[in-house]
Amino acid sequence: MSLPTKRSSSTTTSSSSSSPLTSHPMKKAKSQSQPDSKNGLFHHHHNSSDNDDDGRRAQPDNLSRKKAQPPQPGKKQFVIKPFKGVGYLVWSVMNVVNDTFHLIFNLKAKPAVPKNLEEETWEILKSAICAIFEKKPVSCVLEELYQAVYNLCVHKMGGSLYQRIEKECERHIAAALQSLVGQSPDLVVFLSLVERCWQDLSAQILMIRDIALYLDRTYVKQTPNVRSLWDMGLQLFRKHLSLSPEVEHKIVTGLLRMIEKERLGEAVARTLINHLTKMFIALGMYWESFEKPFLECSSEFYGTEGVKYMQQSDVPGYLKHVEKRLHEEHERCLLYLDASTRKPLVATAEKQLLELHISGILDKGFMMLMDGNRIEDLQRMYTLFLRVNALEALKQALSSYIRKTGQKMIMDEEKDKDMVSSLLEFKASLDTIWEESFSKNEAFCITIKDAFEHLINLRQNRPAELIAKFLDEKLRAGNKGTSEEELEGTLDKVLVLFRFIQGKDVFEAFYKKDLAKRLLLGKSASIDAEKSMISKLKTECGSQFTNKLEGMFKDIELSKEINESFRQSSQARTKLPSGIELSVHVLTSGYWPTYTPMDVRLPHELNVYQDIFKEFYLSKYSGRRLMWQNSLGHCVLKAEFPKGRKELAVSLFQTVVLMLFNDAEKLSFQDIKDSTSIEDKELRRTLQSLACGKVRVLQKLPKGRDVEDNDSFTFNDTFTAPLYRIKVNAIQMKETVDENTSTTERVFQDRQYQIDAAIVRIMKTRKLLSHTILITELFHQLKFPIKPADLKKRIESLIDREYLERDKNNPQVYSYLA
Repeated sequence: MSLPTKRSSSTTTSSSSSSPLTSHPMKKAKSQSQPDSKNGLFHHHHNSSDNDDDGRRAQPDNLSRKKAQPPQPGKKQFVIKPFKGVGYLVWSVMNVVNDTFHLIFNLKAKPAVPKNLEEETWEILKSAICAIFEKKPVSCVLEELYQAVYNLCVHKMGGSLYQRIEKECERHIAAALQSLVGQSPDLVVFLSLVERCWQDLSAQILMIRDIALYLDRTYVKQTPNVRSLWDMGLQLFRKHLSLSPEVEHKIVTGLLRMIEKERLGEAVARTLINHLTKMFIALGMYWESFEKPFLECSSEFYGTEGVKYMQQSDVPGYLKHVEKRLHEEHERCLLYLDASTRKPLVATAEKQLLELHISGILDKGFMMLMDGNRIEDLQRMYTLFLRVNALEALKQALSSYIRKTGQKMIMDEEKDKDMVSSLLEFKASLDTIWEESFSKNEAFCITIKDAFEHLINLRQNRPAELIAKFLDEKLRAGNKGTSEEELEGTLDKVLVLFRFIQGKDVFEAFYKKDLAKRLLLGKSASIDAEKSMISKLKTECGSQFTNKLEGMFKDIELSKEINESFRQSSQARTKLPSGIELSVHVLTSGYWPTYTPMDVRLPHELNVYQDIFKEFYLSKYSGRRLMWQNSLGHCVLKAEFPKGRKELAVSLFQTVVLMLFNDAEKLSFQDIKDSTSIEDKELRRTLQSLACGKVRVLQKLPKGRDVEDNDSFTFNDTFTAPLYRIKVNAIQMKETVDENTSTTERVFQDRQYQIDAAIVRIMKTRKLLSHTILITELFHQLKFPIKPADLKKRIESLIDREYLERDKNNPQVYSYLA
């Protein structure tokens, strides 16, 4: 297309770009370019080279004053090159030798638009668009079509062109979607036709956009509220898909059916589903047209499946199924659903499979999983419950389980012997479950502690007593096969149970009684283990709790020094009878349990020994009083049997009885009783151990297990044993109810003193206090369980003893009496 030109008075132009340039005579060149006229610019660029292109030296500038000569033919120095622009013509004058000059004229005259340009061009474009939609060859080269769009846009015909393209595309898109109506009833086949239709139309719109790319980049960008050609195509597709509800419904139904089949285990064309969901996303119809019915169908599917599987499966199987389903839905979102669907889809599955069945799952299988110590299944339950914020229900179920299971261990008196061992095993299994199944969740740890504290204190005092006896059993000598590390581990585990006991003073009373026996009778397995346990109790309860226990150890150490000093004393060297060695434990009465004195008539040799030691001790520690505890004494006797000499390890009472047979062959029960003055029950137990036990040093006539008043006893001449030293075990009298009651009463008496001290301490500080506040303060300070009625009795006792008095105006207020 030619453009009109304006001739300049200083140049001669030609249609040939190679025509020579006829120039004006030139003035002397200046160092900077000078403006020539408003229609053009004159630029001078000096070449720094000393020689021209032919190798000749350049002439000085002042020589240009001579008359300019036209260039010789065949030696062209300047070439004129025309460039077509929009609305103007550019002439470029170029020196092909050294210096370069540009002479540009801006010609303002607009080109004339040929008639019928728009219609002729549109016919070409329309033909191409139809060919694209009909999948026929396009008659024009794409560059020519692009140039046609460009020409229309340049001549401000972009708006009209856009509307024509939109109308033509709509006609073809509507026809394509209409062709899907009434297609194959087979949903998979139908979805394949839709997929092909969508892919064809997408490719066709993209090709049209490429042809009209200049329209997209100019008119569309410059005009507000006008969609790009691609978006325009999508909008038309969405519009006519919505106008064909049968097609849209069939697509959605087909997709839902295929997904349901996959959930039921059938193989489906995932790529087909992926392409169609992406179609919905591109059209902006995914969330309303597909996602909403998809979530509704998923909810219905999993609601039905949840009820069915809860009835048919056990809890471990159901939890595995739920875990599998949630994983499948997550994978489904990655494969062919939009990422935004994952959260509501998984939430729907979680609600229908988990949330609605939380109580059913716990009621049906939680106790079974706990009893079976099913770590993996419990971990799966915890993980799934965590997803639906149902850990509170799981904690309540755990607490209920601990209380019910522990109650059977605590309340069954027939199983008291194994109570502590059972509790330790139970606690260890719970700790393992807490660590491996419940991810060491601190809230579950607190639940376990609270539940254990509740069940251990269901029977007041008894668990504390049994824990003390369990420790006595473990710390006593004779535990074979137990290393120091294992013993230390057992002590740590028992200490955990000890923490849950509210009446720690009961534990202290029984522990102190058993510790005294171990220390005095030399039955402690390890002094280091004993001291380790005391240290643990001190760390747990403070020095006041272990003060008496530590005092017992000090007495044992001090007694060793006293005995050593006694052996080196003059009394021991000069007055002691020969053949007897005596070791005495001197005990501080305030540290040790209270023992009932038991009288016994000792042999002459032992009486002499006691008197000499008493004389030595009182000479060293004046002002003290010694009281012998015969029930705690033990001896080693050398015995001459016809079949050999033996050493017998026996108690003091057994020693007194056996030594009677040095002077008699046969003694009746009454004779022994009169000679020893041992209390009746203790004497019967002693004789039973000597004549009816495993080691029968004496013979009872008549034979029998129990000792009667008419029985008589003789020395056993036929006694034999493989060992040289033989321990004759005393018949351990089972702790009677009276003894238990006695220990408990002593604890209660100590508690009364503590309550009185706490009341006086509080009132001395506060001076005036109401009954309610005083009771609250006492509950806060006292470390053992107490009833308000018992507190009221102690307050009344202090009022009677004039430590307190009631306020005259208000009897509910107490005042302290200095």
